[in-house]
Amino acid sequence: MKQDLDILRQGIDEGRTTFANTLKYILTTISANFGNMFSMAGASLILSFLPMTAPQILLNNFLSDIPATTIAGDNVDAEMVEKPHRWNNKFIRNYMVLFGLVSSIFDFLTFGILLLVFHVSAAEFQTGWFIESLITELVIALVIRTRHVFFRSRPGKYLLISSLSFIGITLLLPYLPFDLVFGFIPLPAPLMLALIGLTALYVVATELMKKFFYSSAYNANA
Repeated sequence: MKQDLDILRQGIDEGRTTFANTLKYILTTISANFGNMFSMAGASLILSFLPMTAPQILLNNFLSDIPATTIAGDNVDAEMVEKPHRWNNKFIRNYMVLFGLVSSIFDFLTFGILLLVFHVSAAEFQTGWFIESLITELVIALVIRTRHVFFRSRPGKYLLISSLSFIGITLLLPYLPFDLVFGFIPLPAPLMLALIGLTALYVVATELMKKFFYSSAYNANA
């Protein structure tokens, strides 16, 4: 109804922004879920106890989903708005497999550190993997939301604030008074530092895989 044809351009830009943010959510969620499924199956074969309890899994999903809802209002890189992008099942499948496997590799590295280096108990293992699984999913959402190096693309305010807030909550969970409700126990400082260091390595590995993924002729045009 507005007497201004510029409203058509604004509508197109808004549509492309919505598509880009929808794709971000799908790529983040599907790669994380694929990796966690693979890790859970592998851990179940080598452990004599549950790698993570049902309440811990539900809490993990709940805490990771809250920041994910803010992706809808995330900032979008200019090239995602400059031209239209189409739904591409092959692109999504390749993304899921590659980044899901990277996630799973670091899960197994976590298992090795917990079992072979720190010789943890079942409760310590569950607490440690919960922390690693959740903080890597929160951090990596900030990395794979853009095709650029993550610190060169400014995330939306609510996505950044919620992600950093829930990372802090995750690190504090084992030390809170109600931790026994979910079966968490306090972890020694060296183990916590090892998990944080592993997360940093995961970010570096994901950035390298992201560069490789988007440098291919097919994916560069996706």
